[in-house]
This record gives sequence, C-alpha cells and structure tokens, in this order.
Amino acid sequence: MPGFVKLFIRGVDGFNRRIGRFMMYGIFAMMAILLWSSFSKTFLTPSLWTLEMAQFAMVAYYILGGPYSMQMGSNVRMDLFYGEWTLRQRAIVDAITVFLLMFYIAILIHGAVGSSAYALGHFGVEPYGFYWELITAFVTGGREAASEVIGYIERSPTAWRPVLWPIKLIMLFGFILMFLQSVSELLKDIARIRGVDY
Repeated sequence: MPGFVKLFIRGVDGFNRRIGRFMMYGIFAMMAILLWSSFSKTFLTPSLWTLEMAQFAMVAYYILGGPYSMQMGSNVRMDLFYGEWTLRQRAIVDAITVFLLMFYIAILIHGAVGSSAYALGHFGVEPYGFYWELITAFVTGGREAASEVIGYIERSPTAWRPVLWPIKLIMLFGFILMFLQSVSELLKDIARIRGVDY
C-alpha cells in the first residue's frame, strides 16, 4: 500500500479511537443528568432542561462514538454465513457493502449541512454558500462580521427553548468522521483482499 494511504488509515483510525474512547465516558454524563432529573422531580421543583439535555447527550454519545464502533467491528452483522467465510471473502463482501454505507452517510452529511445552516439562521436553498460566506466573514472580519452573516437562531419549541445549532454541528462533525472511517475501512478491506499489510 502507498505510504499516504497508510498515513490516512492511521490518522483517521487514531483520531476516531481517541474521540470514541473519550465518548465512552459520556454514559456517566447521561446518568448524572437523568439522576438529577429523578431527584429534582421527587424532592424539588422539576427541572425543565433535563429531558432535552439527556437527549442531546445521547445524540453526541451515539454519533461521535459511531466511528469508533465501526473501527472496532462492534456493529451488528447477520452472521448466518459471514462467520464461516475466510478473511478474504469477508473483506470482499465488506468492500462492496461499505459503498452503500458511504452513500447513506453522504446523504446524512448533506442533510446535516442544511439543517445546521438552518439552525444558524440561513433560510435559503444553498447552505454550502452560507458556510463559505460565514467562514470568509470570520477570517476577514472576526466574530462581529460572522455574527452579521448569522440570522435568527433556531430554538427548540419547548419550555426550556435551547438553541439547536451546537447539537446539529456535533451531528455534522460525527457524520463526517463516520464517512472518513468508512473510507478507512474500505481501504483496509482492499488491503485484505490483496493480502498486503496496512
């Protein structure tokens, strides 16, 4: 395998491993939020923020931990035939099916770009142009110029009314990491098919 391919695989796998290992501790954040929710509903005035914050924590835990789960092979497979195949046969099937996964993740990324742009106040049809304009304004004029590009910030329609752009950007970031991990898995499958080290 060429050196840049090995470097890509090591870089993506290493980054996703660190993010995934960090996100494993997110379960404790969710437990703390839900414990406080139970405590406040039993002994104090119920908190407005606990349900949505638990949902946000669960989304971050799931989306940012997904690439690491993919890397570790922890995803669910139909093992009816797969378990009996050789390593090369598994790699061939995985290389074919990863294209379907990449197509699906590309659609998720496109939707997340539009949704996060909407959360930042862009109501047009070209979210990529909005992000280009936002980055250009930030680089040339700083935070003040970037804040002029941002429109009406989307909020949740609940009593707590949190802004939604942070969790939507986390989802976009997670989908991008998952796409990069699927490319890494494809390259590893190709290496297994060819019988070379990666």
